[in-house]
Amino acid sequence: VQLVESGVGSVQAGGSLTLSCSASGFTYSSYCMGWFRQGPGKEREGVATIDSDGTTTYAESVKGRFTISQDDADNTLYLQMNSLQPEDSATYYCAATGFFCGSLDYRRYIYWGQGTQVTVSS
Repeated sequence: VQLVESGVGSVQAGGSLTLSCSASGFTYSSYCMGWFRQGPGKEREGVATIDSDGTTTYAESVKGRFTISQDDADNTLYLQMNSLQPEDSATYYCAATGFFCGSLDYRRYIYWGQGTQVTVSS
């Protein structure tokens, strides 16, 4: 199983970034996907999730600014991030869960990418 995140990592406050996550080694359509982030000294937190039918869930802190989407044909997950703020700076991870679709609890996810750093400067 491989989840590989990618995306340009630095932006000024108010800017936008798109992260991608390429998945392989498992039946992508049978899993629900999520984006998580972890800042220095902080616990990992859920950002957004998407089910196989396209149902999405967002953390309150990113609602209206972030959009999660996926391309089932390419087994690729995306996170479009707009109106970024310095508090959004963190390492961002994509993850997969087989049973806990819609959950923002990182402990319910079994497959993880290596993470990609996002830095938002003021």
